[in-house]
Amino acid sequence: MEQPEGSAGRALVVVVDDRRARGVAEDHSGPLVTELLNEAGFVVDGVVVVSADEVEIRNALNTAVIGGVDLVVSVGGTGVSPRDVTPEATRAVLDRELKGIGEALRSSGLAAGSADAGLSRGLAGISGSTLVVNLAGSRAAVRDGMATLCPLAAHVIAELSSLDI
Repeated sequence: MEQPEGSAGRALVVVVDDRRARGVAEDHSGPLVTELLNEAGFVVDGVVVVSADEVEIRNALNTAVIGGVDLVVSVGGTGVSPRDVTPEATRAVLDRELKGIGEALRSSGLAAGSADAGLSRGLAGISGSTLVVNLAGSRAAVRDGMATLCPLAAHVIAELSSLDI
């Protein structure tokens, strides 16, 4: 699917949070990521909220890839607790991992004082022609991560779209 004229591409946000998925807590991460993606020139198709369950996360990521978005940003579930399974679910959908993006997100997070971002096990990679990136769930990790991610994502998407025939 083609990206909209004049945009950096189409994106989808996946929020991984048990409480938000059950409607017990309000989602602040999805709107924040959407706002930051819009500022970077992306058209956001929507925000999907799922529980911290590998199958749910994997299904949401696969649906986004099949839907033809250029970028999927997942938020949450990248830490060290037993419920933090986003990297495992993501690994199952990636064709190729882009370790440099994950390392850049952790490095910039630590430099900005965000322990969540610096200790994240989040992955980044390509699934089909979609860039998939995991961010830690804290507000600071999201803000810093998006500042680091957006220029890298635009570059990867431009490279991938130049391969389309």
